[in-house]
Amino acid sequence: MTLRARPCFHPRRPAITLAIAALALVPALASAQGRITSPLQQFGHNIGDDYFLANYAQLTAYWQKLDAESNRMRVERIGTTAEGRPMVMAIITAPDNFKKLGKYREIAEKLARADGLTGAQARELARDGKAVVWIDGGLHATEVLGAQQLIQWVYEMVSRDDPETRRFLRDVILLAVLANPDGMDLVSNWYMRDSVPAKRSILGVPRLYQKYAGHDNNRDSYMASQPETQAMDSILFRAWYPQIMYNHHQTGPAGTIMFAPPFRDPFNYNLDALIPVGIDLVGAAMHNRFVAEGKPGTTMRGGANYSTWWNGGLRTTVYYHNMIGLLTETIGNPTPMEVAFVPDRLLPTGNTPFPILPQKWHFAQSLAYELTANRAVMDVASKYREEFLFNIYRMGKNSIERGSRDTWTLTPKRVDAVKQAVERNRTAKIVATPAQYVGILQDAVARDPRGYVIRSDQKDFATAVKFINALVKNGVTVHRATSGFGAAGKTYPAGSYVVMTAQAFRPHVLDMFEPQNHPDDIPYPGGAPTPPYDNAGWTLAFQMGVEFDRILDPFSGPFEVLRGFAPVPQGVVAGAPTAAVAGTVAAAQWYAFERRTNDAFAAANRLLARGEEVYTIVDPQHIGGRALAPGTFLVNVRATTLPLLRSLASERGVVFSSLQGAPVPAGIVRLRQPRIALWD
Repeated sequence: MTLRARPCFHPRRPAITLAIAALALVPALASAQGRITSPLQQFGHNIGDDYFLANYAQLTAYWQKLDAESNRMRVERIGTTAEGRPMVMAIITAPDNFKKLGKYREIAEKLARADGLTGAQARELARDGKAVVWIDGGLHATEVLGAQQLIQWVYEMVSRDDPETRRFLRDVILLAVLANPDGMDLVSNWYMRDSVPAKRSILGVPRLYQKYAGHDNNRDSYMASQPETQAMDSILFRAWYPQIMYNHHQTGPAGTIMFAPPFRDPFNYNLDALIPVGIDLVGAAMHNRFVAEGKPGTTMRGGANYSTWWNGGLRTTVYYHNMIGLLTETIGNPTPMEVAFVPDRLLPTGNTPFPILPQKWHFAQSLAYELTANRAVMDVASKYREEFLFNIYRMGKNSIERGSRDTWTLTPKRVDAVKQAVERNRTAKIVATPAQYVGILQDAVARDPRGYVIRSDQKDFATAVKFINALVKNGVTVHRATSGFGAAGKTYPAGSYVVMTAQAFRPHVLDMFEPQNHPDDIPYPGGAPTPPYDNAGWTLAFQMGVEFDRILDPFSGPFEVLRGFAPVPQGVVAGAPTAAVAGTVAAAQWYAFERRTNDAFAAANRLLARGEEVYTIVDPQHIGGRALAPGTFLVNVRATTLPLLRSLASERGVVFSSLQGAPVPAGIVRLRQPRIALWD
């Protein structure tokens, strides 16, 4: 068979011939290759060939074939996409590890949850377990390199038989996930539609490459509103708990080939300190391997604007679950391109220790960088297997301990308060001790909460339940009150939800309830501030308008752990309808529902979409003995209406009240369903 060619690289001249590179790979591909189908055999092309992209249908067919051919691989369905495609994950490890796969998953879960484990027990589990590494690609479908590298990467992991690959398989369980199947099919098919290769282009894809979120599918991880995110969150935070996850993206900063960690400051103050230093450890291994293999042009830290501040991205939400999240941004296109000429990138620096000169660049070269990065991650996971397993326990245990005592999360605002106190004392010639300043930082009212209570009698409890379920999707432990209870001088009804901070994923809990305080990132006095890479603030409880109380002291109550998802509060259709006279509004029955809940708007739109007549009240009115506020929705009941109301009451928790016998309301406006466009 034809070997997959790999290019070599030099910072001062273009890549040398592919044939020489192919010779270097011969020892690495050994006995298993005779029975494992290669990409060339499967697709008629090598992955990385100019002007070629495989689509998702081809990827899944190929992975199923590799699953049948190799005892190192198992393909599992993890969900269904927004457009109805099966979403799959490849699990790759040594054949002997598959015999104990359930055991290794349980070890990963116990260590990540940390609850009830002593340090000695955790150390024993870490010695016995396997590192779990997640590597994905294709989240942003027009960033085509990430999806294509995953095909080649899986092939190499099941076919190569060199000592390093065998060590990876022995020590590590690899989870390979194509993050956006719909987008991969869309973009690959769009690119390959032209029969003339040189005319192919990724530009101009006519619709969103994720049905609803488009590019912002990478802003969905803490909300998990999309089915693809839900599938991935379920693996990351409720099933496999990888110690390392690697999220491939494009494109690299101009004048470089790839950005790879470490990241620039700031990192989020809720994170355990083992997260940034763990990222630095893995990132250093990646850059070391690039330089050792003669692959120039990788940059880090200040070489790009990526940071570890924000929550919500696929690789950032894992930080709040004590997992090391990696991002690379790499140039490359199946249509050959040029490395940009950027004079400021030409001298070696701490950010870019091994620069690259402008040159012609092919997709196969970018693919080679991606595979080097993957192998660097697997290498460090293998060599530090026990440490990574124990450290995820240590971070979880730290979180449980911090949630069980008085703690203070320091923020720029709190530190600025101390600086102002120092300046006031200096001006007033008052001598204060460090302990007095620490007292300002550790003000009792500024303590981190021991827990949060979400009342069941708040106006829009259905939205609060959605918030609770977003936490559950992210693996957060939630309790439900089985009867009324008291805490911090308040009483709460049965059915209220409680989120304790003494749990492994405490960083995520705090980040969903507490406001963020991004530092003033100003490089020098009078200088322009460095903007955040992404969002500066995002507190989900605030965004959703959830009413909650912060409980600062220890508390307990009649609480049970929520198993599965919180149920939707049940609505009601109050009052029996009378027969409506078709086509005569005056003889119709009316139902009212208030707009104080978010789901009331969803209900109104569902009714409009089914052709029902929906109105809104302009001025306060008394109708059928009821006071109705401005904005109240009214639905004109027809023969088709009542089943829809019952369905919406059950699914959305909306309360519909009958206005039986009321005359046609005055001062109402009929609503029309708006047409909504999505633009990316």
